[in-house]
Amino acid sequence: MSSSSRKAVPEAKAALNQMKLEIANELGLSNYESIDKGNLTARQNGYVGGYMTKKLVEMAEKQMAGK
Repeated sequence: MSSSSRKAVPEAKAALNQMKLEIANELGLSNYESIDKGNLTARQNGYVGGYMTKKLVEMAEKQMAGK
């Protein structure tokens, strides 16, 4: 396993998976967990990852601001 594929905080895996499913559902991709991601477009898969990143950055900014 390369160092780039290891999670910085392995304990967060379940929360990140839950966040991914919630975001996919918000984007209209129901049953995202059981969907073959290879059958989705790069745009659809990219939206999920992009929105996850956006929300994680927002959470970090709020934490840094002490809110």
